[in-house]
Amino acid sequence: MKHTLSVLVEDEAGVLTRIAGLFARRGFNIESLAVGPAENLGISRITMVVPGDDRIIEQLTKQLYKLVNVLKVQDITDTPCVERELMLLKVNATSSNRSEVVELAQIFRARVVDIAEDSLTLEVVGDPGKLVAIVQVLNKFGLREIARTGKIALTRESGVNTEFLKSLEAKL
Repeated sequence: MKHTLSVLVEDEAGVLTRIAGLFARRGFNIESLAVGPAENLGISRITMVVPGDDRIIEQLTKQLYKLVNVLKVQDITDTPCVERELMLLKVNATSSNRSEVVELAQIFRARVVDIAEDSLTLEVVGDPGKLVAIVQVLNKFGLREIARTGKIALTRESGVNTEFLKSLEAKL
């Protein structure tokens, strides 16, 4: 199972290296990693997606807390969250199929950020499932390049679970 960890750290040189080293020494893979400034000056938030069962994640959490600059570690996998990822996607788009590519991009609320004679570059923002879906839809045109940021997430103060809302919407 994939777990999403949100880690608050002191914004100092070498923190990310120590965290990556901890995972590497234990033979764990980080599937997604995003780092940026948090709400307080001098603090950064690291959001990472890590495969493993609950026992492994509990071990990793304990090991992370042993690192000097780690302030808080949360496994937010089962917590209601807002999750987003950014992807740039370069897709083949000739004059004969360009309008179809643009129409499909609009369905996913993707923006065209560059136009070339035989390709379009799209910017897509959304939950990771949305990004997978647009790649599947546009794959038939030929994908030239993909760049993804990795997932970022914040817990929902409202406590509303998006998956629960989606299931209600599907019943209507």
